Amino acid sequence: MATRHVGALLVMTEGTLLGIISERDYARKVILKNRSSHDTPVSDIMSSPAGQRHSRRHGASLHAAHDGGRFRHLPVVKAGRVVGMLSIGDLVKAVIQEQTQHIEQLERYIAG
Repeated sequence: MATRHVGALLVMTEGTLLGIISERDYARKVILKNRSSHDTPVSDIMSSPAGQRHSRRHGASLHAAHDGGRFRHLPVVKAGRVVGMLSIGDLVKAVIQEQTQHIEQLERYIAG
């Protein structure tokens, strides 16, 4: 995960989401407990069930879901199928972009 700069991976079997494993899971459940990476099954350290969000949810509700569940990564599900994953960074970028557009609209309105 570190080599590819990935903070979390979905754990799936035959298209079914089983859970999610993050760098945080690995650090807390393997490294800090002096367990061996080679002898520790992913199923022992993954978060399951993985928090999921449906693709129709937007902006503030997704941000609240991240905050409420303390998740940094959320699988995105559409029609029962995983279609992607959102990170807290993705949501922060979206909020900043939305606020920037809103500020620009207000500045144009004020300038008349």
